[in-house]
Amino acid sequence: MFFNARSVSLLLALCIGGITGAFLSITTGIEHTGILVGMLISFSSSFLLTYFVLEFIFFKEVGNIHRQIHELRNKQISSPDTFNLMQKEKNPISGIKSQIKNYAEMKEEEIAQLKQMEQYRKEFLANISHELKTPIFATQGFILTLLDGAIDDKKVRDRFLKKAAKSLNSLNILVEDLLTVSKIEAGEISMEFEEFDLQVMIVDVLEQVEQKAEKKNILVTLEVPNDDPIYVDADYNRLKQVVINLVVNGIKYNNKNGFVKVILQVNEDTVSVHVKDNGIGIPLEDQNRLFERFYRVEKSRTKKQGGSGLGLAICKHILERHDTVITLESEEEKGSTFSFDLKLSKEVDNEDSEF
Repeated sequence: MFFNARSVSLLLALCIGGITGAFLSITTGIEHTGILVGMLISFSSSFLLTYFVLEFIFFKEVGNIHRQIHELRNKQISSPDTFNLMQKEKNPISGIKSQIKNYAEMKEEEIAQLKQMEQYRKEFLANISHELKTPIFATQGFILTLLDGAIDDKKVRDRFLKKAAKSLNSLNILVEDLLTVSKIEAGEISMEFEEFDLQVMIVDVLEQVEQKAEKKNILVTLEVPNDDPIYVDADYNRLKQVVINLVVNGIKYNNKNGFVKVILQVNEDTVSVHVKDNGIGIPLEDQNRLFERFYRVEKSRTKKQGGSGLGLAICKHILERHDTVITLESEEEKGSTFSFDLKLSKEVDNEDSEF
């Protein structure tokens, strides 16, 4: 049922006028004209009084409350016409109840998100502290050992200096990756788009990781529909960084005599890139958080393989800057497939269509 000050005042005035007329009609000595005048006076006075009270006291204050709640939800001043329309069409009390309920639900959602972000922040601080502590403590231990007298033994000195240099190199990689993620997220790193053949870039990647794959007897291959060039407009170096990271992960977390395949599927205006392996796979409960910074699926096994723990987070941000997203399909002990799409170069398509 819909309410406003005029309709409520009219309904109440009719009731009062009717009751007054009925009372006067049963009273002796009052003519019909007197009854009619009495009804009109009671109707008019009750209508005006009720309308004034409702419109300028009740509905006005309710409307102000309604407006304030709405402004809190939207964090901006809304049009008065919107609220006048709502006052004319809706029961104001029901409207306020609805607004309060919606506002409470919105705040509950915000609180849940803040709690989740707080949990992620705590995990991030714990992870980065652990990642920084490991190479720093290792380097500190090697240097202190040398200062305690081991520096006089040439073999021990050379071995410890090499280990210290390796730890510092790991620390440098971690800091560089952290800076890269931060700059990409802040928009400080711009993508340098250029037109190139995607197949040529991937072949170059596979040649770079060939030695790493041979150590575990991993077969790394590229599967394409044909030998025709596949031109894309993207940042060559950043996209190459993504493919290297995905292929190297496929080698790292694979079993001996396994495989890693880079599969290209050409669609109408995009090319789909799939990096598939038959390695250890990723548990379902970890897949949603795999692209977070420093998130570890299995800390002990991951630490053996090395790395900064930021590779997939960097891949995600680079691909987002290319207006695409990275997806994952994985099953434990059966392998994983990382996929993303890239837009084909329109200029090349137009050139080909001319011949």
